Amino acid sequence: MDKKVSVVMAACNGERYIGPQIVSILQQLGERDELIISLDPSTDQTESVISGFADSRIKLLHGPGQGIVNNIEHGLTAASGDYIFLADQDDIWHSKKMERILEVLKQDAALLVVHDCRIVDEALNELAPSYFMWHGTKTGFWNNLLRNSFIGCCMAFHRCLLNTALPFPKQLPMHDQWLGLIACKMGKVKYLKEPLIDYRRHSNNQSSL
Repeated sequence: MDKKVSVVMAACNGERYIGPQIVSILQQLGERDELIISLDPSTDQTESVISGFADSRIKLLHGPGQGIVNNIEHGLTAASGDYIFLADQDDIWHSKKMERILEVLKQDAALLVVHDCRIVDEALNELAPSYFMWHGTKTGFWNNLLRNSFIGCCMAFHRCLLNTALPFPKQLPMHDQWLGLIACKMGKVKYLKEPLIDYRRHSNNQSSL
């Protein structure tokens, strides 16, 4: 039987962009897979947009309302998949993202994969062709402890990582850096120099660039 995939998304006030992102994810999920959306209290119609999909693979949770890190943790705790993908509410997955990442997780003995992305504006106009190049991404535990290059929406990993990474330490500043550093200590981290999402930047992003 094929392994199950859980995509975990933290959402809050995302009605403007979350619909197209959900579409780009659902197109790549199998029947057994799941999209877990942990929705923090919102003042817009995000919940209505999500509910409008009426897709049984979407699991909508009410988030704790304590910021993005706690919201991500809430979603990860509910994930039941063998492979875990993180997703932002306002990006767009490229059509081969899941296929490509699963190939690496299964065949390259990687515990965690982090891939490149194309940075775009609100209208999906390109701002930079490569986050890795723009950010000066470096590999290794110490490099990423000093200056984080792990970007959550570009990460996927084996479920076993959560056995060590959860629960998150209190006052954790960045969930993606924490997950990446734990993975560096536990096993192989693979960097893919392939842009597999459009990483949308706008005035209301929950995460910083």
